[in-house]
Formats: sequence, C-alpha cells, structure tokens
Amino acid sequence: MDIRQLNYFIAVAEERHFGRAAKRLHMAQPPLSQQIRQLEEQLGVRLLNRTTRRVDLTAAGQLLLDRGRQIINDVATLQADVYQVGRGATGVLRVGFSGSATYGVMPRIVRQAKQVLPGLSLSLHGEMLTPFMEAGLRDGTLDAALLRPPVVSPDIDYRTVTREPLVAAIPSLSALAGVGPVAMNELQDQDFIAYGPESVLHRTTSDLCREAGFQPRIAQVVGETSTMLAFVAAGGGVAVMPSSVQAFQLEGVAYREIENVPDVELAVAWLRGHQSALLQNFLDVVISATADPPEPAASAPFSNDERPSHP
Repeated sequence: MDIRQLNYFIAVAEERHFGRAAKRLHMAQPPLSQQIRQLEEQLGVRLLNRTTRRVDLTAAGQLLLDRGRQIINDVATLQADVYQVGRGATGVLRVGFSGSATYGVMPRIVRQAKQVLPGLSLSLHGEMLTPFMEAGLRDGTLDAALLRPPVVSPDIDYRTVTREPLVAAIPSLSALAGVGPVAMNELQDQDFIAYGPESVLHRTTSDLCREAGFQPRIAQVVGETSTMLAFVAAGGGVAVMPSSVQAFQLEGVAYREIENVPDVELAVAWLRGHQSALLQNFLDVVISATADPPEPAASAPFSNDERPSHP
C-alpha cells in the first residue's frame, strides 16, 4: 500500500461512489476501480461493499479510512515541516552572547528574529566571555555567538556588527561622577572591578591603563556584567565597559565616556563550514537588526564572497 492508493481509497470511501471519486481525483473510473481492487488484494480483505447505487464500507474499510486520514495528514505535515527546516524557517539555534550585549543589541536581535523567523526557537546563553564562546562554537554546543573580537581560533569566522565607545562606570558618590568625558589617567587612583583575565575587555582595560601610564589596581574580579555594576554601585571601584551597558540604569552608578580611546567591536561568529540554512537566516537577521541606519529588507547583509560557506 502506498500513499497514492490510500488517497484513492479515501476519496471513494468519502464519496461512497466510484464515479464521483474519479471526478474528484481527476481520473477515469476504470483505473480507480482497478487500484481499489489491487489494494484489497494486497491487504487480503474486502474494504468496500459495492452495489449498483452506492459503496459502503466494511469494518476493515472504516478502520482504514480513519487511520488513513491521519496518515495523510501526518505526511502533509511532515512535508511542510521538512520544507520549513530545509529553507531555514524553523528549528532551534543555540546562541551565546557577551554580558554587555544583553543591554545593547540582543533585545533588537531577538525581537526581529521573532518577526522574521517565527518558527525559530533561540536557546540563549548570556554572560559568556569570548574564549568560552569560541570553545562552544568549536565543540558544537553553540551555533552562533555575539562576542568581542579578536577571535583566536582559525576555525571560526566572524563579522563585526557594531562598534561602540567605552565608558567608565563610576560610583555616583565619587568625585569623578561628573559629566562629560573622562581621561584614563584620571582613573589611576581608583580600584577597578573587572572581568576575568581571559576576557577581551579585561585585556583592553589593562592595555589602556598601561598606555595612560599606570597599572590598574584590580579590587574585584566578576563574571557577570550585572554583578560588576552592583559592585560599582556599592562603591567598590570603577569599571571600563562598552557604552551599551548604559541601558542598565542602576542607582548608585554614573557613566562617563572615556576620551581618546578606540571603540570596541561586537561581532557575530560561527563555525567555519557549518552548513545550515537556519543559521544563515539568523545571521542575516543579526546584520539587519544591528544596521544603523537599518538596511532595506530586500538587501542581502552578506555579499556573495562574504556569506559563510554556508553558513
């Protein structure tokens, strides 16, 4: 028994008439009758009781009609699901992102992904440092990552999506909690709250302090952006952070832009050679959501030679 025969049988069973069923199926009646006879021979049972006026179902025929309808529906659903997965419109993606991205681009990315790819389910892993996201991409526990370059692994491709200035998060009761930019050398007598030494921002902060002529005095090492800001609010020290964290307004924390320092980058990264239409569609969403000004919906975020392969 195949799907074609099952469709033939269902048409006859529902119409209770070979002529009407043949018309519904856009075929001649003799071949239809032959297919039903072959189906009965294959199953070894009578499915229909035929009279000159109508067709009635046997008990076996009624069972085949009930189960057959479900099978046809399941096959149609399977075909639709396979098509959606194949074109990258549905599925699950595991995405890691840095702590500061929580307050910057991630809300926009998630919002646009829900609009453009309603069948996409995002498994989000926040407050991750770049080395751990690289490891996750390599071992397959992450499909994509929003991280701070540089990227060490040659197996990972990435594209910068935003650049933002650095700010100093300062206890609001501090004399430094004024307005306008602050120079790095003004922070030399302050305790610093910092991410771990494996963090890109930790290395960036240390380099900027050395260039300003001093070694940062690390008073507290933390793993999460919100925890870092909580220590600042408590008067535990200052922190150098991307400007997007200013979206997180916490009583006791003042923000001042740091003058004459380079912007920091945020990039979307993926494992080179990772072939997934769903991942490609997500990368396009990331580029579109972070574009400033937004790119036209019809434009392709990646040129032919930039598109991951595939990626």
